Amino acid sequence: MKKILLILVLIPTLSYSQSKKKKRVAEEKANAELVASLTKHIQFLADDKLEGRLTGSHGEELAMQYIVDQYKQIGLEPKGTKGYVQEFEINEGRQIDPATLLKVEGKTLRVMDEYIPLAFSAMKPVKGSPAIALSEAKQPWFKDLKEVLEENKTNPHFDVEEEIKKQANMVWSKGATALFVFNTSLVEDNIQFNKNDKSALTKIPVIYLTKEGYEKYFSDHAATLDMELNISFSDKTRKARNVAGFINNNATNTVILGAHYDHLGYNEDKHALDTGHIIHNGADDNASGTAALIELARMLKKKAPVNNNYLVINFSAEEMGLLGSKYWVEHPTANISPNYMINMDMVGRYDTAHKLTIGGYGTSPAWSQVFAVEKNNLLVTFDSTGSGPSDHATFYRQDMPVLFLFTGSHSDYHKATDDWNKINYDGEKDIVKMVYHLIETTDSKGKLIFTKTSGQQPGRNTKLKVTLGVLPDYGFSGTGMRIDGVSPGKLAEKIGLQAGDILLQIGAYKFVDVNSYMESLSKFDKGNKTQLRIKRGIEEKIFDIVL
Repeated sequence: MKKILLILVLIPTLSYSQSKKKKRVAEEKANAELVASLTKHIQFLADDKLEGRLTGSHGEELAMQYIVDQYKQIGLEPKGTKGYVQEFEINEGRQIDPATLLKVEGKTLRVMDEYIPLAFSAMKPVKGSPAIALSEAKQPWFKDLKEVLEENKTNPHFDVEEEIKKQANMVWSKGATALFVFNTSLVEDNIQFNKNDKSALTKIPVIYLTKEGYEKYFSDHAATLDMELNISFSDKTRKARNVAGFINNNATNTVILGAHYDHLGYNEDKHALDTGHIIHNGADDNASGTAALIELARMLKKKAPVNNNYLVINFSAEEMGLLGSKYWVEHPTANISPNYMINMDMVGRYDTAHKLTIGGYGTSPAWSQVFAVEKNNLLVTFDSTGSGPSDHATFYRQDMPVLFLFTGSHSDYHKATDDWNKINYDGEKDIVKMVYHLIETTDSKGKLIFTKTSGQQPGRNTKLKVTLGVLPDYGFSGTGMRIDGVSPGKLAEKIGLQAGDILLQIGAYKFVDVNSYMESLSKFDKGNKTQLRIKRGIEEKIFDIVL
């Protein structure tokens, strides 16, 4: 009888132990399956056959189709404009065609290094045998800008390009077949190829000779030179594609989950930190975030907290300046009431040296409450800022709470060595599970309150010693650098800059686009005093600033 009683007493204990063991075995199996799936996705997306997933390339199209196939298998509702896909065009402005040529005495000059065909130049072939010192009809003419630059070096309204256009029309009227300009003064001339120039073309080709090109080929003004010239431009466009799927719980609000899937290709856009025409596979940036998003979508489709709907978006053209997320915000493919946005970008290198950084912590008071109860074994650091160098910044600027998950920069960032075998798949598995639990914990809180934050989140790679504290509008196709947003507490806000202002010049350096803006800032040190020229509407303003 005592033995029977003992067995009866032990049965609940044994049942609990067996149940616990079964639960542990099931969890281990689920973890193994998640790691295997993440590995499979990243190996495919970071394979050489995708050629680095450059925006608009065939390789990126292969990645897009892979993501679409995954969402079909998972059972997400299509939420693009054509099925899961939202296609958009990127106009990169006027480009110098390969047919452009300048030969002097049979030697071919290097475009952009030794000469720059100006974007308003006529497109036509020219042959001749001019002497620089002479101005003969039916021959190219030459103009040193030294005198006009020195006369106007203190004139903030002087526009050297307008002066060159005026000179081109004048020499054309006197029979010149082309105009070559150069600068032997020490005054900064700011002459560059402006891909966004939409002005009318001049009657004759206009070419700027760099100091290197001038000194190498044209410094002997008495020489007669056999020359051959051809100028050809075209507008460069490419198709990009966002991918969007939806989990509909018929809830009032929708959580947006995102990751970009484009990368650098062969470095055609010159964003890589290494050199050479080599494939940049972007395993961490951002095949890792794309894989995490696919698996998070799978988990949510299987069992989603019911008080929100879920919009899953893979963005294109992030590497070109958050263009995919910006396009989606301006042309949404779903009629939703957004709750908050979580962005995963570079979540594949977690270890003790590369902790998980969670940005956007200050964009809602709810986040501190959620993370107070969120339990996991991850080493986490928090950054309060909602802005930053990835797609969540686009949604933050729409007054939406955001989170940005990022395991830190590393020596392979934007290099061809960012390969699939360097990913910490077990660590990424834990990050995916953490995000799922985070969504669960947040589910009962309703629509989260939004809070603006100060400062700009640390970028993944920046060498600038100074900053104005503005967010560039990468989609702007005019001349200059248009502001998309202003960081609270930074210089731009203090002097009164606003979203929509177009930055034109800092000190002696003019901007034609974002790249020339960044290059100009790199010439300054902290504490430098200078002037900033902007355009607001039709009015130009000049600010005295201390960087």
